[in-house]
Amino acid sequence: MPDAPARRKPGPQATAARNDRAVIEAAREVFLTQGFDAPVSAVAERAGVGMGSLYRRYRTKEELLQRLCVDSMERLADAARAALRAPDPWEGLAGYVRRCAGFGFGALAPLAGTIASTEDMWRAARAAQELAEAVVARAHAAGVLRRDVTALDVSLLIGKFSTRATAPSPAEEENAAHRILAIALDGLRAGHPEPLPGHPPVVRRYEDLWRRGGGQEPPSA
Repeated sequence: MPDAPARRKPGPQATAARNDRAVIEAAREVFLTQGFDAPVSAVAERAGVGMGSLYRRYRTKEELLQRLCVDSMERLADAARAALRAPDPWEGLAGYVRRCAGFGFGALAPLAGTIASTEDMWRAARAAQELAEAVVARAHAAGVLRRDVTALDVSLLIGKFSTRATAPSPAEEENAAHRILAIALDGLRAGHPEPLPGHPPVVRRYEDLWRRGGGQEPPSA
């Protein structure tokens, strides 16, 4: 019987990509649970990589946080694309909200004004924003989303579910999160007789929060 072919080892690029993904996922978990003051060493330990490997990819903690912001926007865009492919506009929107809340989109909002914005951050944010607006427009066109809800309203709602509540156990925490999110989604449905209070949030004002950290200016819309 012939010997089984030797298993090919991943090349340097594949290994680097795998390590980078591990670092990003570790950074998300560490900063979400320990706060942004958590040391980079905690990220390296959780990712299972050495500090040298981490610093070869990200020279500073700020660079790591900037990449984490881009990654969050890319995941947001992926969720929006999946929502637009869903046969049912409401299920597409609801799935989009659940998916984004699940990976903690919005947990990075406190970074606004504390790190410099990069061109990649603005580009990813604009792409995600356009896709989110398409998801909301599709739900509006189908008559399933209340007319006074904007794409930014939906993003801000998702952000409210990006922090973890105190609960007796992880299972209870997950159960409570699912229930509260279901209540919030019900509030988005069309048919509410009373209009929303206040005025619609303005994207420019939220972008200004990120401008305070310096760095690149966003491209013209």
